[in-house]
Amino acid sequence: MNFEYDKDNKERIPFEHYLEAYQKANPVEISNRVGVPYDENKKVFDVWLLGSRYQITHPEYEITHIDDEMGYYPLEAINAKILILRYFLEGKLIPAGDEFYTYKEMPWGDVYFKQFQGRCMMRLAYGYGNKLSVFSQVMKRMGATQLTYGDCAYEIEFLKGLRLRYILWSGDEEFPPSAQIQFSDNFPEAFQIEDMAFVCDIITGMIKALEKAI
Repeated sequence: MNFEYDKDNKERIPFEHYLEAYQKANPVEISNRVGVPYDENKKVFDVWLLGSRYQITHPEYEITHIDDEMGYYPLEAINAKILILRYFLEGKLIPAGDEFYTYKEMPWGDVYFKQFQGRCMMRLAYGYGNKLSVFSQVMKRMGATQLTYGDCAYEIEFLKGLRLRYILWSGDEEFPPSAQIQFSDNFPEAFQIEDMAFVCDIITGMIKALEKAI
């Protein structure tokens, strides 16, 4: 495996490259592999992501959200568009078991853990470790399920069948806030390790956007 762990997805993974491959791909095969419904008459995928529904056309890859109470639609941003293209082209949805694993425990995760720790875990810890009430309100709005881990924890579904656990410990005078992110055990079949960081970027971006409405 040979790739650069750049934050700028647009530079590392040209949108046009994956779009061309998507346009040549068989949409029925994609649907069967990733478990996303496809309407052959309308030529659209019906995608559920973070509590909202989207329609994605094939072969054009035009994305339209279905209006709901969420009011924020991350799949219309370029990083999410590329992520879903990669999922459609390379991913596979298998049933999840009962286990959750940290990023470091995932294949190749130990190699890129320091980058992920700074980019995702510390961003979560210092952004919400001392704002647990705000974090809780936002996660509930996103349809997450509250857990009993740490000082505040929620399980959230990113795409159908792909779940993450966000766990926070509040800081005090002696210790800074900390966080952990865990992935359902079927994530490695769906996304490569670098894409799992982009999943967390998208979730964190949505948390920050919905926080403004509180």
